Order: sequence, then structure tokens, then C-alpha cells
Amino acid sequence: MRAPTTIRLAGTACLLAVLSACADREANLAQRELLDRNVEERESVFDLFLNVDDPNQTVEVNKYIWRASQEVLDFLPLETADPFTGVMSYGYGRPPGGGQAYRATVYVQDPALEARSLNVALATQSGPVNAATAQAVENAILTRARQLRQAEEGL
Repeated sequence: MRAPTTIRLAGTACLLAVLSACADREANLAQRELLDRNVEERESVFDLFLNVDDPNQTVEVNKYIWRASQEVLDFLPLETADPFTGVMSYGYGRPPGGGQAYRATVYVQDPALEARSLNVALATQSGPVNAATAQAVENAILTRARQLRQAEEGL
């Protein structure tokens, strides 16, 4: 009696494996067709430099806030920076004249030079810092960003 049950189970397992392989193949074909369609829309490599992307799908960051963040937090080692998403991640470092080590993550989320465009998360080795400290760093970055813009525009 055991042999027919084992054969049925083995047959069912093989059938499921074949069906799942077909489903993966169909998904891969659909993804490949989508990629081919995107490639066909661009005729040459130089089309990448044309500003034809959907603005709802691209992310822009404010260049002054981006540079000001790097200048204000220059005492922290920059671990990763992605200008397309607006995220900069810093490792632990000590401010000049300070004893406490900090780390920071900066998120520039809008092309406008406004407070809502910037979000800074600061932490020490014992946990997040208080909100007033993070707010002071954000204010320093925004002040420096305004100074950079004024210097560039000759105001």
C-alpha cells in the first residue's frame, strides 16, 4: 500500500515543480519585454541626457542643501551618498572640541531650499540624540545652504 502513495506524492511534486518553472519563465518573459520596450524608447546613449523622464518618477535634491550637509558634517566620515535618492549616511565621528561621538543620516527630499526639504537623524552610541540637537544641526545646514546660494547668485 505504501508504494502507490509514494509514487503519487513523487508525481505530484514533479508536476508542481514543472508548473512553477513555467510560471517563472512567463514572469521572466514579461520582465524582458518591459525592458526591451524601455530600450526601444531610447535610440542612442545620448538620449539619456535628454530630460524626458517622468518627473513623478525621478527624484531631485537641492544642491545647496546637499553641499551644506557635507560641509557642516565634515567631521563625520561619509559612508554612502546617493544624490538620486537624496540620502547621505555618515559613520561615527567626534565634532571639533567635543567628546561625544555622533553618526548621522541626512535625507534631502525636495529640490526647494526649505526646511521641509531636509531631515537629519543623529545618534550616539547609546541611542538617538534629543530633538533639539537634531534641529540645531538642521538649522546649521539650512543656514549654510542659504549662504552658498547667496554666494553663487552674487546677492
